[in-house]
Amino acid sequence: MSGDKVITGTIASAARLDKALAEATELSRARVQALIAEGRVTLGSAPATSPSAKVKAGAEFTIHVPAASEAEAQPQDIPIEAVFEDEHLIVVNKPAGMVVHPAAGNADGTLVNALLHHCKGELSGIGGVARPGIVHRIDKDTSGLLVVAKSDAAHEGLAKQFADHSLHRRYIAVCAGHPAAKEGKIDERIGRSDANRKKMAVLDKNSSRGKHAVTHYTVLDQLESSAVIECRLETGRTHQVRVHCASIGHPLLGDPTYGKTPKTLKSLLTSLKFARQALHAAELGFLHPISGEKLRFRADLPEDMRELIDELGRFNR
Repeated sequence: MSGDKVITGTIASAARLDKALAEATELSRARVQALIAEGRVTLGSAPATSPSAKVKAGAEFTIHVPAASEAEAQPQDIPIEAVFEDEHLIVVNKPAGMVVHPAAGNADGTLVNALLHHCKGELSGIGGVARPGIVHRIDKDTSGLLVVAKSDAAHEGLAKQFADHSLHRRYIAVCAGHPAAKEGKIDERIGRSDANRKKMAVLDKNSSRGKHAVTHYTVLDQLESSAVIECRLETGRTHQVRVHCASIGHPLLGDPTYGKTPKTLKSLLTSLKFARQALHAAELGFLHPISGEKLRFRADLPEDMRELIDELGRFNR
């Protein structure tokens, strides 16, 4: 099955085949069931035929996951804020509400569509036709800085810095409650949640799933039932700041997936029409992948987060 992503491993404990494979990989049970039906799963040397079959601990498996067919993104004349640009890369201050690249449910209106127009199609091809130039992402409802590669050489150089965690990334967030310590380090492995495969979660440190993740936080200001915190990332995992803050009992205000807004603040967020996680990628620093120049960029808090912090601060006066 040429072009497939091949996943191999060993079943950890006896269970239904689809459940065991979902636990051993980052695939959903529904996706596993579909792959079994397509003949893309083998146990030992024999094809798997039934998702409900019982499988023993220690059984070896192989899964062939076909490459997703990607629709080519089209240029769209959508305004973007470029804080830096040269022939190799562009640094953008993304507004909250904008998806980074086309995907199911967001076929257009994305940052990639805007960049294809702005850069006249000159983006690195390494990310594929749906994700040209995309080296990293920030969530749809997170605002702030990200860097996009315009050349393949820049893409490879930036990807290396992301892989070895040498970039500087600083976020500003508003979390529920007041962390007991003014600063701290959250060192917790992150992977797909067992309860909901669409969510990420903190996993056991000895788990074979997920990825190592480290966030350093500092409390900048204590507000009414909340706090403004700075988060510095050693790693860049999916939903890292959101999951890590929730794991210590201080989820981000407005977070629809990992947060629960304190009752005392619900009416305030509603009156402000603040309906996103209070998270902003405020600083991004890296070595220019071609020139080697040390670059660092800053993006001020957007108006909605400034207004939220101002209103929360009023309660303390």
